Amino acid sequence: MARRSKPAQVAGLGLLGALTLSGCDVRGSWLSWGWPEGITDEARRMHDLWIGSTIAALVVGIAVWLLIAYAAIRYRKRKGSDEELPRQTAYNLPLEVVYTIIPFVIIAVLFFFTVSTQNRVMQRSDDPDVTVAVNAFKWNWQFVYPDTTDDNGGEPVSTVGDTDEVPILVVPTGETIRFEVASADVIHSFWVPEFLFKLDVIPGNENGRDNVFEVTVREEGAFVGRCAELCGTYHAFMNFEVRSVSPADFESYLSARESGLSTYDALESIGQPGSSVSTEPFKGDREQASAASSD
Repeated sequence: MARRSKPAQVAGLGLLGALTLSGCDVRGSWLSWGWPEGITDEARRMHDLWIGSTIAALVVGIAVWLLIAYAAIRYRKRKGSDEELPRQTAYNLPLEVVYTIIPFVIIAVLFFFTVSTQNRVMQRSDDPDVTVAVNAFKWNWQFVYPDTTDDNGGEPVSTVGDTDEVPILVVPTGETIRFEVASADVIHSFWVPEFLFKLDVIPGNENGRDNVFEVTVREEGAFVGRCAELCGTYHAFMNFEVRSVSPADFESYLSARESGLSTYDALESIGQPGSSVSTEPFKGDREQASAASSD
């Protein structure tokens, strides 16, 4: 009876460790194993989910390895021994119940944390602090602040990239930012690695249900953004930069843009570099390729 209970005890300890560690906050510890933590509230929740899942998988894996080692060592045929094989058992109901219930419980726990994290990441507020309309096109980006008005005909403030300039998306820290993404041609994908999140930009669903998400950025800095969906010849050239600044600097930046300053001059006015610092334009005749593809 004691022999039968040992595997169950080891499996039970593995389950306990998996359930406990899957819900741990491991940010900033060695348990992150170099995984990026992200700069948004949503990214940190996803970071915890992935690291917790990895730790749970390791706990289960170690438990299985221990059980294999125990069986291999305990029941090995010793050299010079005339012992017969151990008694073979066709059915062991308690053990079968254990190794059926434990995987089900582990899957249920991981499913719970995954759904909870997904719901939180995709949650939308009724009144975000800042809204940014992201327009993707072959092969660059346009960022529009629809709640602003510039001095050139009353259009919203916007920044658009070209062959020689990487567009800079300026956002405030500590505030809820809603991104409404749209595509002018094919499927693109809005990706900022430090967000630990990307969203496909589906044409024909402008600012629709599936093309909206929100984040709250917690760190100031310059972070590269990319298109993560193969969209044509110059897909790899679709870089942009997220520049996160303090709320006060963000308001000053928007005021400068509304007064007629360019993105470069407005950034310089708040003490920020006017050009992108996390990436630079790739050389290539994208305008000619774009014109050829439309013919």
